[in-house]
Amino acid sequence: MRRESKTIATNRKAYHDFRIEEKFEAGIVLSGTEVKSLREGKANLKDSFARIRDGELFLVNVHISPYSCGNISNHEPKQDRKLLMHKREINKLHGKVRERGYTLVPLSLYFNEKNRVKVEFGLAKGKTSFDKREDIKARDEKRINDRESRSR
Repeated sequence: MRRESKTIATNRKAYHDFRIEEKFEAGIVLSGTEVKSLREGKANLKDSFARIRDGELFLVNVHISPYSCGNISNHEPKQDRKLLMHKREINKLHGKVRERGYTLVPLSLYFNEKNRVKVEFGLAKGKTSFDKREDIKARDEKRINDRESRSR
């Protein structure tokens, strides 16, 4: 999906806690100090999610630190931020989230080749603790097999 881009933040815990069914890309509405802070790499996607409210898509609980050289007009670190997608895509996502129990989880925040901030988020279903243990076991077995094949 992404070509040449500079990653700002990734949500590594999302792949551990959720099974990602489908990935989407959206623009994000930001103020000037938010963009400057993102250029410094000060963002955190942990415990964040996307929510559809009144036919619009919002990113909730994303922490963008205040800009270090900012003044009194600096931004709020944890405010809701609007995501930019076509109405048709938002309606499709809304149907899936409402009916099948999916959630929208941000996976990464990055600058694209035109230096615009984009959010990659996934349509995800939560994993149970059994699924998580199974994934860890499979990853460990793969690591052991790779190590044995390299030693031969």
